[in-house]
Formats: sequence, structure tokens, C-alpha cells
Amino acid sequence: MPVVTSLSLTSTEVVTDPYPLFAQARMQAPVQWHEGLGMWLTFTHAAANSVLRARTLGRIWTPRWPDEPMPAFALIHVHSLLESEPPQHTRLRRLVAGAFARGHVERLRPQIAQLANRLADQVADEGSAGSVVDLISSYAGPLPVQVIAELLGVPASDWHLLRPWSNAIVKMYEYDVSAAQKAAAEQAAREFVGYLRDLVAVRRRAPEQDLISSLIAEVDSDGARLTEDELVTTCTLLLNAGHEATVNVVGNGVTALLTHPEQLELLRSSADLLGPAVEELIRYDSPLQLFERTAVADTAIGEVAVEPGQKIAALLGAANRDPAVFAEPDSFRVDRMDNPHLGFGAGIHFCVGAPLARVELQSSVRTLLARFPNLALHRPPVRRPEFVIRGVTSLPVTI
Repeated sequence: MPVVTSLSLTSTEVVTDPYPLFAQARMQAPVQWHEGLGMWLTFTHAAANSVLRARTLGRIWTPRWPDEPMPAFALIHVHSLLESEPPQHTRLRRLVAGAFARGHVERLRPQIAQLANRLADQVADEGSAGSVVDLISSYAGPLPVQVIAELLGVPASDWHLLRPWSNAIVKMYEYDVSAAQKAAAEQAAREFVGYLRDLVAVRRRAPEQDLISSLIAEVDSDGARLTEDELVTTCTLLLNAGHEATVNVVGNGVTALLTHPEQLELLRSSADLLGPAVEELIRYDSPLQLFERTAVADTAIGEVAVEPGQKIAALLGAANRDPAVFAEPDSFRVDRMDNPHLGFGAGIHFCVGAPLARVELQSSVRTLLARFPNLALHRPPVRRPEFVIRGVTSLPVTI
């Protein structure tokens, strides 16, 4: 008989700190059935890794509310790299990876450092008189939006449009969504798609050294290009995934550093630990907690048989605290070298933007440590009220 979990992913207890509850569940069974969600949940690294890599488990997007048409929101998923499987996924990923391979990450490396320092200047101005600074609104929030905007080629005058669109759209990935949030997400998707169509039209006439121009120019081996819907969807995905993940790694990670002063001091004293420290930030408090797949054939995950049509979700936060893989998994260690976390996924859906995210996160943390030697929490951060995307909405600090 399968183990049935009663874990409520939307409860205050889980949203506040899911990891002790994951540990309790992990001792019962690696894979458990959730009656309320109508899907299997994994609680171990091995089970989550198997889910992410199994080719009989696919990303199959279907409208959650078929009686409530949301055409713009549907558009940015039907044509998405994240929501497709081979052969469509193979073609899309090859084209997108080809465009990324044109040196955009290296091109952005100095610009990311400049953007981080510019935002740090603003933080310094805000906190110069001893006032409290919200590190999310002043630093962690704006930085990834500006980086993605630079990557895509969005003019600086339009940067302010992007974050509200992203915030509205990603709320739809939670399991408790209101009618007002649905309406806001559809409006945001419609406005974002319209904006990107206009920008694509401009770049077709006058290409520049940005990713949109590279995506327009990229041609597959058989002569295929991205359709306009695929191009627009790819740009939307890069903003939503790139922005949300990065801001939450910084928010969660800086919180971890400031509440573990011995680890903060170790990182300050050892510049060569920056790379491992960023990986630990991702592992310790994962910005994405859950990733769904749907079975297209009978699939064994551990001792559980997932039947065609059934869903199974890899709980990434649980996987990244599995004691079978990580020594002292609940300890935050910036010098952790053996760190096969699943924060960027695994298998064919491994995050295509991972190299950019690592550069951005390292630059962000490096700048904070260098510019603010007295950085400290003023009061506990305010946590987001959602489970799937885990982060803080406010991080009050003194500098």
C-alpha cells in the first residue's frame, strides 16, 4: 500500500519552514501520495533525481482552469521550452542554447558587476544616516531584472515594466490562486507578449548585440528557426525564471549568511569560497521547491508505480536536505564542496540559464560583502506567503 501524506503545502507551518516536516515525511517513505493535490510527492534526492531524468515523465502543460479562458497565459506555456518534450524540446533547446553560446554570458559579466555596484551605491545612500534598508526592494529585486533586461536588449526606460509582469505571472504556479490573481496574471501575460512582439519587430529591422537578436538569427541544422510565439515565450521564460530564482536565492541566502555569522566571516576571509558558497545558498533554502511531471507510460520511482496520466512532483527542497546525499544537511556551510543539489533541475530540463545565474549570484554576493562589512539584520525578514516559489518579500538590514 502506498504511503499517503497529509502534508499541507499551503499551510503557514510549511511555508514558514518546510524542512523539518520534509525530514519527518522522508522517514516514512521516499515517495508518497497526496490526495488533495492528486499527485505523488518525492521526499528524497534519489527519487527527485529519478523524476527529473525519467523520459517517461514529461512536462505536459494543460490549463488548470479549462472553463476560464486565459489565452495570453496559455500562449507563454504552450510554446515554452520548459513545458515541452522531444522532439519540440530538442529543437527549442538547441536553438536557445545556440543563441546563448554566442558569448552573452561573458558579455554581461562586467555589466553585471557594474549594475551590482550601482545598486550598492543606492543602498549605501539609503543607509548612510543609520536608516534601515530593505535589501530586497533596493538590491536583490532590481538586480536580476536589470540583468535579464540587458541580456534581452530591453531599453533601460522600460525596465520598470518587467518585474510587475513577472510577479503577477509566477503567482499562478502556486496551489492556492484567487480570481484576482488569475486576472492579474492574464493581463500581465497579455501586456508582456504585446511588448515583446513590438521589440522583436524592432530587432528584426535593426539587430543589436543582445539575446533577442541572436534568437531571431539562430537557425537549426535543418533550417528551422524559432517562430515568433516561441521567441516571445522564450523571452518570457527567461525573465520569469531568471528573475524569480535569483532574487530569492539572494534573499534566502543573505538571510542564511546573516543568521550564521561564523559562516559569513568564513566567506569574508576566503575569497575562493565564493563559488561553493553560492551553490550552498541554492541548496540550503531552495528558491524553487516543487517541479511537476506527468507520466506518459508506466514509470517506477522507487517502489511506487506512477501510472500514465498521473502527476508526480519532485520536492527540490526536500531533495536538497537529504542526509543520504548531504553530510549534516540542515547545517549551512559555505565551504561545502560535495554539493550535488537539484536547484537547477536535472536531465533535459536542466536550467539553460544556469551559467548566467551563477555569474549573477557570485557578483551579487561579492559586491555585498565588499561594500558592506557591517551588514546586519535589523529584524527578521518577511517571508513570501507561497510554497512553490520560496523567498522573502522584505529583508530589513543595517549597513
